[in-house]
Amino acid sequence: MAALSFDPRALPSPCFVVDERLMRKNLELLRRVADEAGCRVLLAQKAFSMFSLYPLIGRYLDGTTASGLNEARLGREYMGKETHVFAPAYPDADMDELLTICDHLVFNSFSQLGRFREKALSSGRRLGIRINPEHSTQSRAIYDPCAPGSRLGVTADNFKPHELTGISGLHFHTLCEQNADALCETLDAVEEKFGRYFDRLEWLNMGGGHHITRPDYDVEALIRRIRSFRARYGLTVYLEPGEAVALNAGFLVATVLDIVHNGLGIAILDTSATCHMPDVIEAPYRPEVIGAGLPGEKPHTYRLAGLSCLAGDVIGDYAFDRPLEAGDRVIFTDMAIYSMVKTNTFNGVRLPSIAIAGEDGAIRLVRRFGYEDFRDRLS
Repeated sequence: MAALSFDPRALPSPCFVVDERLMRKNLELLRRVADEAGCRVLLAQKAFSMFSLYPLIGRYLDGTTASGLNEARLGREYMGKETHVFAPAYPDADMDELLTICDHLVFNSFSQLGRFREKALSSGRRLGIRINPEHSTQSRAIYDPCAPGSRLGVTADNFKPHELTGISGLHFHTLCEQNADALCETLDAVEEKFGRYFDRLEWLNMGGGHHITRPDYDVEALIRRIRSFRARYGLTVYLEPGEAVALNAGFLVATVLDIVHNGLGIAILDTSATCHMPDVIEAPYRPEVIGAGLPGEKPHTYRLAGLSCLAGDVIGDYAFDRPLEAGDRVIFTDMAIYSMVKTNTFNGVRLPSIAIAGEDGAIRLVRRFGYEDFRDRLS
């Protein structure tokens, strides 16, 4: 891994840091895909909602996509470009505001469309239906919208072409951290099951899960597939990457508070898996740590653990070149995506600060959190 562009000792701890240089590198690639494929690329805010960077992101991407009213407002207020929204179901109380904020509103079912049809059609917004091609390309059911019994999207058997009045597009989202081959395979299934309706539409949204900025991603295959699709059907194509926007551009700086021993050394940090990086437990996965390796690869192995009361608040086992001590900084990589949006204040654990490592070499501390942030979520 390249050397850090910032001094972790200059930051409060714990602290999320986004490297502006690495972020721009991702954005430049996404812009190239949009230009060469002739598609529109949106930021999926469910993965990354650091709105202090929206002005930068907005120079490269075409807008934002949201999973509900709050994300839609954030995208509209801080990027101000195209705003799309999809939710498995919309609360009645949210619809009026959504129709003033969003350019595209996608329904998960024809019953939801029917519930809001009159109001939605009169708004002049572009409306869509999410489809389920029932074609799985991954093995992790929790992340698979095509898994049997999925609540997400309308299957071919349940599709109602006679109710497409006012619908200008279809949306599918079936991928998770996958390469272009998974999209190509899925798109074949979409064309087979729903292609007969394309001549009645204006756009197709191919969702997210495209790991476009990963080093081994086949960018050229993606561009070729989208270009051939557009040439065949004449539809506007949207992509909604979330992770790819900030992939490998973020870090979490933490500090060792204490070392305890129980069969091995256990370093208790001022961060937490359950509070600050819950995907470590939910996914699960083992994040990388700068300067550390797998147990046995280096002489000193420690279990890195959080400071909450949860017995399983464990990040993983890591080997270091030298013994860890209280006060040492530990830096987790690829922490801009999902971790930042999923943080919580269980046990009253303080949320990590948020900073930007600027391209000019300066560190900008964007936000510190304190007692009030914990208190004001409660009653």
